[in-house]
Amino acid sequence: MSAGRPYIAVALDDIETLPAVGGTLNWRPVRRHLGIRAFGINAYIAYGAGDDVVEDHDETGHGAGGHEELYIVVAGHARFTIGGEEVDAPLGTLVFLGDPGVRRKAVAVAPETTVLAIGGPVGEAYTVSAWEPVFAAMPLSAAGEHSAAVAMANEALADHPDNPSVLYNLACFESLGGWHEEAVAHLARAFELEPKTKAWAETDTDLDPIRDRPDYPG
Repeated sequence: MSAGRPYIAVALDDIETLPAVGGTLNWRPVRRHLGIRAFGINAYIAYGAGDDVVEDHDETGHGAGGHEELYIVVAGHARFTIGGEEVDAPLGTLVFLGDPGVRRKAVAVAPETTVLAIGGPVGEAYTVSAWEPVFAAMPLSAAGEHSAAVAMANEALADHPDNPSVLYNLACFESLGGWHEEAVAHLARAFELEPKTKAWAETDTDLDPIRDRPDYPG
């Protein structure tokens, strides 16, 4: 916050947009931008009709926070799929999911659709989900800023020790950045903690720089 000013006012469109690597999802990191510590809040944008505006996920995975979530369509028109049921969500619609285990996704019906997502755990203090700093690091790594990406992933690992998703993505960033011994160690730990990361690694070109090392984990 500015010195002497007890608030921050910013237009949503003025918050940087980070593209999701390998998908159509675009992310505006509202929580990080404003420095919010009490709850999670982010915005997601789909520029084309039919593009994802909320990725297919639940809140029980290694990168998730087990949150209740409220989605608000603040621009355009979305169509949610929640536990296999379709929910039409034109501008102004609120969609609340109290069960972290229910799968949810949304696609844009209209171009320039924006969904605001607000979430937090029930009965405990909010902590930043493991996915958030990793997601912020991905465009940096894609742009060749591997040191910055590794630093962000290490930030996530400090808050979520032994999180397989964080370890895996950290290994990818380290592999691309030339920190190969560290990448092998983190990848091996991810494999140990979550066997499905081995399947991710099979076709992940981020790991090609370390794949032929004799100490590459099997």
